Amino acid sequence: MIDRKRFVVGSAAALLLARGPRAQPAGQPARIGFLAFVAAPVPGYLQRLDMLRAALRGLGWIEGRNLVIDVRFAGQNPQRQRELAAELKALPVALILAEGTTSIRAAREGAPGLPVVMVNAGDPVGSGFVATLARPGGDLTGTSAAGEEVLGKQVELLSRAAPQRRRISVLMNSANPSNSFFFEAVAVRAKMLGLQVERVDIGAPGELDDALARCGGGALVVLGDPMFGQNSARLIELTLLHQVPAIFGGRSWAVGGGLMSYLSTTDWHWRKAAGFIDKILKGARPGELPVEQPTEFELIINLKTARALGLTIPQSLLLRADEVIQ
Repeated sequence: MIDRKRFVVGSAAALLLARGPRAQPAGQPARIGFLAFVAAPVPGYLQRLDMLRAALRGLGWIEGRNLVIDVRFAGQNPQRQRELAAELKALPVALILAEGTTSIRAAREGAPGLPVVMVNAGDPVGSGFVATLARPGGDLTGTSAAGEEVLGKQVELLSRAAPQRRRISVLMNSANPSNSFFFEAVAVRAKMLGLQVERVDIGAPGELDDALARCGGGALVVLGDPMFGQNSARLIELTLLHQVPAIFGGRSWAVGGGLMSYLSTTDWHWRKAAGFIDKILKGARPGELPVEQPTEFELIINLKTARALGLTIPQSLLLRADEVIQ
């Protein structure tokens, strides 16, 4: 005789495991996709992958044993990003990991219905990715990037490093849909400090020279964007050429010669991404997992660059720094 209670419970559990894009063949490793916004495996991005792998190992997910990570280096072309997202879905993968607004949008459009773990989403609510940070809804969750407080802090730190510069320019990629959110956050803080603020929008790397020339005599906030990251050396060179004190997001900028950087730590985002992946692979619904905002930040100051710009960084600011590059 069949135990009806056991049969119903067992059938329901099997149904829950079978339905939805996260289901994996029994006995096979979980498979996830990573949609990279760079076109080739450059060192900086490989470091991100290493951070992700380390965080996943800490949660019991070991690549080559119970996990497969399929990476697609898509570059910045939205159509190519969507095509590769669709390719990942067809493998199939259980979810797609995507960093930055453009890649996240491409993952959602190229692989509809598939869970997407966002990393460093610029403005996930304003971009229409989630309903709210606390209750995302839909198929996306993950971490957000620089919030209003972070951008405001960047303006404050820059004004303390270069108090004689009363005009703040904000360099942004004109194709980034989060621009209005970002600029407003900078503008609010700049006005509180009695500073003038202006947008400097560019659409291609070839426009950097003219853009930086426009910033002469003032200071500059460089928003996080793949275009800027892939042209970081030239951008830093131009800030020195035009004598423009600038603040960036991420340690690599200051190490590479930028005046200063302030942002959440890269490691924080990838540790959190691993946590979201772990929960989704174990059956959690992305829309029920709150989007997390950064809690770990670092200030890096490059004194060599400060001297080249004719700046004397206040001792109080140096004491606040997590790292001072001589």
